[in-house]
Amino acid sequence: MKVSCHWLKEYIDLEGIKAEVLAEMLTRGGIEVDGIENRNQGVDGVVVGYVISREKHPDADKLSVCVVDAGTGERLQIVCGAKNVDAGQKVPVALVGAVLPGGLKIKRAKLRGVESQGMICSARELGLNDKLLPKEQQEGILVLPESAPVGKPIVELLALNDNVLELDLTPNRSDCLSMLGVAYEVGALTGRPVKLPDNAVHHAAERADRHFQVRIEAKEQCSHYAARYIKGVAIGPSPLWLQSRLMAAGIRPINNVVDVTNYVMLEYGQPLHAFDADKLEGGRIEVRLAREGEELTTLDGQKRKLEPHMLVIADAAKPVALAGIMGGADSEVTGNTVNLLLESARFDGGAVRRTSRQLGLRSESSLRFEKEVDPERVLPALDRAASLIAELAQGLVAEGVVQDKTAPGEAREIIVTLDKINRYLGTGLSKMEVQTIFGRLQFESEVGDDGVFRVTPPSRRGDIVRDVDLIEEVARLYGYDNIPTTAIEGRTTPGGLTKPQAIRRGLRRLLADAGLHEAVSYSFTSPAGAALFPQLTDASRPIRLAMPMSEERSVLRTSLLPQLLDIAVYNRNRKTNDLALFEIGSVFHTQEEELTRQPKEKHRLAVLLTGNRRQAGWNRTAEPFDFYDAKGVLESVFASVGLAEDVEYEAAAPEHFHPGRTAAIRLRTERGAEPIGYVGQLHPSLQSEYGLADTYVLEIDLEPVYERADFNIRYRQLPRYPASERDLAVVVDRGVETARLTAAVREAGGDLLESVRLFDVYTGEKLGEGKKSVALALVYRHPERTLTDEEVAERHAAVVKKLEQSFSAELRK
Repeated sequence: MKVSCHWLKEYIDLEGIKAEVLAEMLTRGGIEVDGIENRNQGVDGVVVGYVISREKHPDADKLSVCVVDAGTGERLQIVCGAKNVDAGQKVPVALVGAVLPGGLKIKRAKLRGVESQGMICSARELGLNDKLLPKEQQEGILVLPESAPVGKPIVELLALNDNVLELDLTPNRSDCLSMLGVAYEVGALTGRPVKLPDNAVHHAAERADRHFQVRIEAKEQCSHYAARYIKGVAIGPSPLWLQSRLMAAGIRPINNVVDVTNYVMLEYGQPLHAFDADKLEGGRIEVRLAREGEELTTLDGQKRKLEPHMLVIADAAKPVALAGIMGGADSEVTGNTVNLLLESARFDGGAVRRTSRQLGLRSESSLRFEKEVDPERVLPALDRAASLIAELAQGLVAEGVVQDKTAPGEAREIIVTLDKINRYLGTGLSKMEVQTIFGRLQFESEVGDDGVFRVTPPSRRGDIVRDVDLIEEVARLYGYDNIPTTAIEGRTTPGGLTKPQAIRRGLRRLLADAGLHEAVSYSFTSPAGAALFPQLTDASRPIRLAMPMSEERSVLRTSLLPQLLDIAVYNRNRKTNDLALFEIGSVFHTQEEELTRQPKEKHRLAVLLTGNRRQAGWNRTAEPFDFYDAKGVLESVFASVGLAEDVEYEAAAPEHFHPGRTAAIRLRTERGAEPIGYVGQLHPSLQSEYGLADTYVLEIDLEPVYERADFNIRYRQLPRYPASERDLAVVVDRGVETARLTAAVREAGGDLLESVRLFDVYTGEKLGEGKKSVALALVYRHPERTLTDEEVAERHAAVVKKLEQSFSAELRK
């Protein structure tokens, strides 16, 4: 909602309140102001001028030489290139020394040898959005009304000395989708009275019900429909003040009748529509649901097929408007219109929303009906619009309103106690203070000696339905800054993160510090995406959404990897091929065919690495990511939560992973080694399908990590005695995993073996087919004395024997 401060002054005194102060006041009161737009983009020294004569430039076919009276006491010669400039026009004239938006200064100049003493301006050159101008004024210079006083500054004539507030309204504050609603809000915040517009209607002698009758058939979708008959209108442009206010609100002026309906909609928040009465058949209006097979061509020129749930306004023969959304082209007000039927109604917001969404047709009118309009403004807005049309279009308003009403409005009485207000807010407000606040809000209230308030909010505040709503209003008006701060008391006072929260936060920091970028993707995916990586889904069935945004977002995800792949493709398509991504998020699993209970939600960590780890330079080649980069990320993760020694890796070939470059990840627990995920390269066929280079991924379940994480730091005394180092190289079958070898070495080495480290793997023809050489570095140490050579040799021989027995290993000489 755009609110012109210049327009707002019509309803409330803003003396001494600058736009910035007003914006701050509204924001602190709960109506957020997104920004302030100054309509004057830097115009200075531009006045209204009268074109006395126009002659063709002697040396240029597309230039004209104009003589202009700008109220300076002398006639100015101005060269103009606009096609639509002509003698007898009132136009904006930038005098010598004037400044235009962008800092452009106007100087005397010669154009093709002819002196020019100023500039005749277009709307765009004045900083106006020419798309909001009437179509006939969107090109060429801006032609002003004949009534514009010569010499008057253009910023005053076009109301450019104005600030427009952009309100970001929450759905419950539909009352502020109107100038009067904002005025009431400012009045409540400042304590100043609100002045209502004059909506007195001067009637003609004949009655409106002689021309039309109104009947509501769809009583659930429409509670009130009212109309006035106006004859003898003269369609033409609106006065400049009305056009300026509409443009400040972002609405393009069309003609005086349509502009009045838009103006009153912005003023009261009540949408209106004007029909050409002579194009309506049968002398009656029906508010009904569409019939099977009916069609309507709306004002935007689109033929729309109607469905039986859509609410329409119809004459005796056909639909003439989509109720609350848009009128029909067949009854449109045009330059030939003479008689009007002016509509004001209250349509059900749900019915309007459903039709608007299905047809993809959103309007300022539907926006207001969807959020529900004030039932008490149907007739005042109708009278206000009829009064303005009579004034600006010389129409004669027939006596009376033709209307039908199905549900009388009922006042809501809400009870709240002073004790509850103070208890909820932590304040010590008195009955008088609270009642004063209700008075500023124009809420009718009574309070008894027992501190019980009986409050009746006005109909425009449909969001006030419970006692807590009243408490919120008291807090807003009292001022959130004035509510005292108090310490929280109770068993949970210290607060803090839960263990899973702390782990997730720590992992995000760790991975970001390691150079990975965090991704946050939708919890919804496509059925094809949900079918990927079945080994990570616990054999879950896809959980379909009841109302998906699209087929691509129609099921809950069971793995994080498919969406990381989509992100990688998105970046590759934009020439970003080197990616290191991670995501910590939820997946959803169920075994049920038909969902009868909540699916199980699990936290997962997923990582994707593709492209180069390091770019090529003049002194180095590019280094692509490999399996050990992904495994290194995992090792850092487990080390950060104290589980580095509790993890096992086992060769695996799950679906959609490379069969020779993938490992299952197992976490040792009291229940044994539990599988928690996989790390490896994508299967080449899947890489090819996504168009990616070699890509390495991992995904692990975080629930076991939460359970087993150990943050206790254990300190050990630095060794006082020297270590004895031995290297060991054994030849084993290629299928033997190094992890199994090192585990066997640790078992045989016992408490004297301090560490074992792999430092070389060799394969070659000399070793024999299917064989490999594994070289390990072993460190022996006793914590309380120096080991003898005999002790080390004995323990080392036990290690060799263990490897020979368990793996048929041959000691390599």
